[in-house]
Amino acid sequence: MTTFTPSVPVLTPIADESELLGRAESSLEKLAAGRRDRWYPAFHIASQAGWINDPNGLSYFGGRWHVFYQLNPFGVKWDAPHWGHVSSADMLHWRREPVTFAPSLEQEKDGVFSGSAVIDDDGKLRMFYTGHRWANGVDNTGGDWQVQMLAVPDDETLESFTKRGMVIDCPIDRVDHHFRDPKVWKTDGRWYMTFGVSSKEGRGQMWLFTSDDLVSWNYDGVLFEHPDPDVFMLECPDFFPLKDADGNEKWVIGFSAMGAKPNGFMNRNVSNAGYMIGTWQPGERFVPETDFRLWDCGHNFYAPQSFATGKDDPCGEPRQLMYGWMSQFVDPIPSEDDGWSGQLTLPREIRIGAEGDIVTPPAREIEALRNDSFHYGDVELGVNGTMTLSDDAEAVELELTLDLADTTAERAGIRFHCTDDGAYTSLAFDAQMGRIVLDRGAAARGDRGYRTAPLSGAELAAGKIDLRLFIDRGSVEVYVNGGRQVLSSYSYPSDGHRAIRLVAESGTAAFRDIKLHHLASIGLE
Repeated sequence: MTTFTPSVPVLTPIADESELLGRAESSLEKLAAGRRDRWYPAFHIASQAGWINDPNGLSYFGGRWHVFYQLNPFGVKWDAPHWGHVSSADMLHWRREPVTFAPSLEQEKDGVFSGSAVIDDDGKLRMFYTGHRWANGVDNTGGDWQVQMLAVPDDETLESFTKRGMVIDCPIDRVDHHFRDPKVWKTDGRWYMTFGVSSKEGRGQMWLFTSDDLVSWNYDGVLFEHPDPDVFMLECPDFFPLKDADGNEKWVIGFSAMGAKPNGFMNRNVSNAGYMIGTWQPGERFVPETDFRLWDCGHNFYAPQSFATGKDDPCGEPRQLMYGWMSQFVDPIPSEDDGWSGQLTLPREIRIGAEGDIVTPPAREIEALRNDSFHYGDVELGVNGTMTLSDDAEAVELELTLDLADTTAERAGIRFHCTDDGAYTSLAFDAQMGRIVLDRGAAARGDRGYRTAPLSGAELAAGKIDLRLFIDRGSVEVYVNGGRQVLSSYSYPSDGHRAIRLVAESGTAAFRDIKLHHLASIGLE
């Protein structure tokens, strides 16, 4: 094996961390004072101001859920990556914690990039992340120099950390600069770390390192190389075991592929996050048994991170939970004018379904956000019919079943964020495509276009489609058939009342068991 790292971490301070964190907090306070809340989320995690992207360091530790995230505390564009932090005792009511990391070391002077948390054999949390520098010391024209870093909390509150420094240096003779986003786990008594790499040949790979003490790491080999030569980097990789319906252990490999070309319904976003299911044994490469499948079919989903909750999960059983970043890669981004940009998805539980694919329903805790509920029963619409469910819905969950056997419409579904200027966003079953379509073509602000989620032959043959929509002030998450598919997108309504309507286009539509729940704020407003 080749050792890429020193036996002890390298720590090279260049600035006072506490002073940098103080500047970040002060900047956030000023930005938040001028923030507008017309699209600011009521029940999704977001920074109080500035820009956020990837979820980081997800963990359940010390009796609290912890979510960290990439943060620019000085503006609404990507820049100067810090780490923000929120925590919760119940995954429902969240509080803001102090900014966690600022770029105070030489190895991270141009940004504290993404990473993950792990609990060691002594029950202590360890944080691994990527330190980032521009190779030319100025900007990205000369590429970047990225290394893996270690930090430890000062106590169980995780309100502050001590950085231990670099534990894996970048072998710049073997990679094309990209070398980031560590994920750590333990298998058969040994610690493993994987992260995304762009090889010297420009191929997207995930490398594997091993350790006995979480400090000294040895190169083990390439865990996976993407088969598409256009994919030059696998960002925010994930790797974890799950049991299938027969009780067999499978390994799920996840990554955000950079460079994949659009192909029909696939890869429509700037970069696309997905997974494969397969097998893995220590010392070997991952062997995929499925094709690449999207975690989420919406316009705005990227860089998800998952974590195993362990035996102390308050729900009584270990789970694999995931958050994603509702990405904003395409201008215009209307929320920038309001002093903030970016939010995370709801937490999702990951499991392998009966048909051998991944199912990601919302975490079961989310149901407790319901303040009140309205039951509409069944509704049948005539040709080109409409029905208003709510004249003004700001933060709601909508549940219903579309009965295909009694539906003839070419598109049957829901229009939400309907405003007096005629703008709206649409979620519908398209009979010609045989797919669920999330369409922003009538949106008044932001990017438009549509995205689709496939339905299997078995789902279509069943004749019923269960839909669960989480409609926040400026976004929507749609869970299809219990999370077999999900679509997450921003939707920026115009000023005024925001109605929700059932719609049948060019035919009739039958909706069953309709329920509308008003959702409480998670407390970060």
